[in-house]
Amino acid sequence: MQTILGAGGDVANLLAKELKTFTDQIRLASRNPKRVNEDDELMSVDLSNREGVFKAVEGAQVVYLTVGLKYDLRVWQSQWPLIVGHVIEGCLKYNCKLVFFDNVYMYDKNAIPHMTEESPIAPPSKKGKVRLQVVEMIQEAMRSKNLKALIARSADFYGPSAKNGIINMLVVDKLVTGSKPNWQASVDKVHSFTYLPDAAIATALLGNTDSAYGQVWHLPTSAERLTGRQLISIASRLVGRKDAFMLLSPWMLSLLGLFSRTLKELIEMQYQNTQDYFFDSDKFCKKFSFAPTTYEKGIRECIEAAKRKA
Repeated sequence: MQTILGAGGDVANLLAKELKTFTDQIRLASRNPKRVNEDDELMSVDLSNREGVFKAVEGAQVVYLTVGLKYDLRVWQSQWPLIVGHVIEGCLKYNCKLVFFDNVYMYDKNAIPHMTEESPIAPPSKKGKVRLQVVEMIQEAMRSKNLKALIARSADFYGPSAKNGIINMLVVDKLVTGSKPNWQASVDKVHSFTYLPDAAIATALLGNTDSAYGQVWHLPTSAERLTGRQLISIASRLVGRKDAFMLLSPWMLSLLGLFSRTLKELIEMQYQNTQDYFFDSDKFCKKFSFAPTTYEKGIRECIEAAKRKA
């Protein structure tokens, strides 16, 4: 049995499909879980409830924490430590391995131009401090309580089914509906994006590789160093449109943030867009002989998916 906590999200749905390679017993746990595979076990769970989490992880050999909380600092500060604490307790009680799907928010601001698993940790944002707090909770349980866990870390992601992917929302969806693409802060900085289908394959593989535990892994991401302008150009060419875009500058986000909580929450993260942002996944790719999807192919798949929905 392998359990996905936070089922139904962009990552979890693809992960559930990939886990069929390794097990016929998959439990999907969330507030309103829906089957991905015909034989999935569904369990309605509020992850902030300790007993609910314990019930969801009982009997599982591997537990994947892929929950996506509302992009609101207040929610993150109150819910992330609570949920992760419950998951750690449950995994220890039932002797489960833990795979935590993580992001790059805890890295030092100066590490963003070339991030590796060894990059210095010093989050410059409040949301980054929350992410660091929960990672430290997991690592402390690994050191002192013998929790068997690994960190699977992703860059900003995109993909055909990614409802919240930046390339999807700001570029592909705009182009397919005839609108002008958007970009944040600077269009001439390199920005890496992890292709979600690759991330799902890799997360399932890591969770079922005993030697991967006790480590941080960057999920496979194209090593192409493309700027926002180049990514927009690829997407525009694939839909037969001329290159054009609207830049969401920091001051514009500040203005729009007066009317949108989500946009307001993006302001403190703009240090990731005002400089190069390169995510190095060489460790994983060499270990597992994995070739990440190119941006050309990934964006094409996103466009085709968006057209089917339009």
